[in-house]
Amino acid sequence: MNITQEKTGELNALVTINIQPEDYRERIDKAIKSYIKKARIPGFRPGMVPKGHIKKLYGKSILLEEINNLLSDSLNNYISENKLEILGQPLPKLDEEKEYNWDFEDNFDFSYELGLAPEVEAAFSEKDRFTLYKVKADEETIDNRIRNLRRGYGKVSNPEESAEGDVINAEFTQLSPDGSVFEEGIRAEGSLRLELVKDKDALKSLTGLKKDDELTLDLHKAFQEDAPHKISHLLSIDEDMAKDLKSDFRMKVKNINRMEEAELNEEFFKKVFPEGDVTTEAEMRQKVAKEVEEVMASHAESRLQSDIYKYALEKFRIDLPDEFLKRWLKSTNENIPEEQIESEYADFARNLRLTLLENKLLKDSGIEIKSEDIIALAKQKIDAQFRMYSPNAPLSDEQLSEYAVNFLRDRERANQLYEEIRSRKVLEYVRSSVKLDEKEISYKEFLELK
Repeated sequence: MNITQEKTGELNALVTINIQPEDYRERIDKAIKSYIKKARIPGFRPGMVPKGHIKKLYGKSILLEEINNLLSDSLNNYISENKLEILGQPLPKLDEEKEYNWDFEDNFDFSYELGLAPEVEAAFSEKDRFTLYKVKADEETIDNRIRNLRRGYGKVSNPEESAEGDVINAEFTQLSPDGSVFEEGIRAEGSLRLELVKDKDALKSLTGLKKDDELTLDLHKAFQEDAPHKISHLLSIDEDMAKDLKSDFRMKVKNINRMEEAELNEEFFKKVFPEGDVTTEAEMRQKVAKEVEEVMASHAESRLQSDIYKYALEKFRIDLPDEFLKRWLKSTNENIPEEQIESEYADFARNLRLTLLENKLLKDSGIEIKSEDIIALAKQKIDAQFRMYSPNAPLSDEQLSEYAVNFLRDRERANQLYEEIRSRKVLEYVRSSVKLDEKEISYKEFLELK
């Protein structure tokens, strides 16, 4: 057997494997003997079918299977022995001019295209500066959080007139451009939460309504932010349909719901904070501020990671064998149109570059991801989930270990935890190398960052 490699580009190679009869004869003989033992052919006792008969009946299929196995083994061994870092999987290069007799005496030549991983040069130092945001809970954020808590533990009433914050149950009827009912249009009942309405004029028209009142509403204008998502839920339609929906709707009020806020008393504090460490409004505001800031600290870490990765992709050029990767994606996703692969390739390539970058940083840092790291993270997540439902009855370490073992039997879950730990360790390594400028910022200002 002879295997050769030809560079066809900076990140592309062609591997050709030449197979001669002496390379596959032993495999064929072994496969035929196996067939003889298993074959059940009328007129022959089990295990006594002549070799020539088996060869006549199944010879070509045996030869084809063994050649494929030999090719796979030889190619994988060649890649491993030559320490080739490849992207995707090798793609067979068809030669329509070559024809084989498949008569056990053929010489075979098969070629495979390879996409080669680039050499990644990435190093951080204190010359690389990033902002680590310290998000503070402002009074407006605390007020909103407390208002939601009070509503969550309050009572529902049905006022005669709608006001801001209410939920209006209504019938929605699609209209034609001339204002008449679109006979083949959408008719649906839905619950419109006025807190989601961002257009001031629309919100004003939706307050002061009574049962059976009607008005015409432009839903896209009313919602503004993320309108297709909100419209799809309101009208129970597909989000793509909601995106293209430009019609006005006639809205007829069926009912008005209002969540009356719970009083700030001992009963409320015990329900919301069963630990018993909150007994006054001032203590509640401190507690809520701390919880908001803890949540936002994790968002600030995510923001830092995003900023670092964006900076790294711009600073460290990572070329890819793009055309090869597109062909590979198409070959492994035959049901996906080429237009979709083309449109989604940029995101795929970005994620691949990030993976290559993380691999480089992990290698340089000497960081290892151990099984105990994955188990510890699984236990942490399981513990947090149980505490949500039983805060006063946490699981023992032994119970957590048992749940973690069962949790990690799911390969997809285990891979997700591995990737999470991997990203964390890379970020920790980069953080220790760069200069971080801490900046205090309000919750509202943080959300407005671009």
